[in-house]
Amino acid sequence: QVHLVESGGGSVQSGGSLRLSCAASGYRYSSYCMGWFRQAPGKEREGVAAIDSDGTRSYADSVKDRFTISQDYAKNTLYLQMTSLKPEDTAMYYCASRSGSWCHPPKRYEYNYWGQGTQVTVSS
Repeated sequence: QVHLVESGGGSVQSGGSLRLSCAASGYRYSSYCMGWFRQAPGKEREGVAAIDSDGTRSYADSVKDRFTISQDYAKNTLYLQMTSLKPEDTAMYYCASRSGSWCHPPKRYEYNYWGQGTQVTVSS
């Protein structure tokens, strides 16, 4: 059973930075996808960034050049470094994972393991 726990959310002003972490346990797949998703009130959950077991990364156009997804294999932790934050980045952010390939772009209906979410609020 895969278990994902996010942390690192908070409130920042526009232009600020945050780093989200996702601690993963129970993972045993050689090929996998890990992604960050977000959901703002009244909106659908959308893919923000993804990384696969080969280290290939992808980003939504709205966060490209501002967000960076990475993983620490030794710590079994996924990260999302967010810079130049905007009010429209305000949302609940979720870490997700699945086995397999064809990770890009991340599609929420393909992921079967989810964390509980961490709130990011950006004020203008």
